[in-house]
Amino acid sequence: MEFAQLEKARYSLRKFSDRPVEPEKLALVLEAARCAPTAHNNQPQRVFVFQSEQALKKADACAACHFGAPLLLAVGYEPERAWARSEFDGKNHGEIDAAIAVTQMMLQAAELGLGTTYVGMFDPQALREAFPEMGSCVPIALLPIGYPAEGAHPARLHDSRIPLEEMVTYL
Repeated sequence: MEFAQLEKARYSLRKFSDRPVEPEKLALVLEAARCAPTAHNNQPQRVFVFQSEQALKKADACAACHFGAPLLLAVGYEPERAWARSEFDGKNHGEIDAAIAVTQMMLQAAELGLGTTYVGMFDPQALREAFPEMGSCVPIALLPIGYPAEGAHPARLHDSRIPLEEMVTYL
């Protein structure tokens, strides 16, 4: 699929089938996160794959949004590996790096026929308490991933976009 088609076709899937995600497809999605560019190539992004019924239930209890996906990825960053906030920009580069990884995973998943949705409404502290394996990782997103259920479709306003002229300013 051409990128221009992919970017328009991808949508936030909120209705998943129970069909499992093949390990080789999951590997490609995870590789997209590994290859994501990061500040100073520090690679602070971390991905936790929740696939057992127990792990999915524990993670689901930490989130406000529940979509019943057969697979859930928690994406975050290791603060000690992230490029520190600078006085120049004040940004948290670890969070930005992890967000770039999430974006690449969502696009790779879409190319493979999988659906995702970015979930930011969750309790990071509760997630870390439920999964001590996360250590010092700071989670920024949950990424439900799987195949669309029958009848799944983009949100009503998916194709409604402001004109480019409203979004872009040439200086």
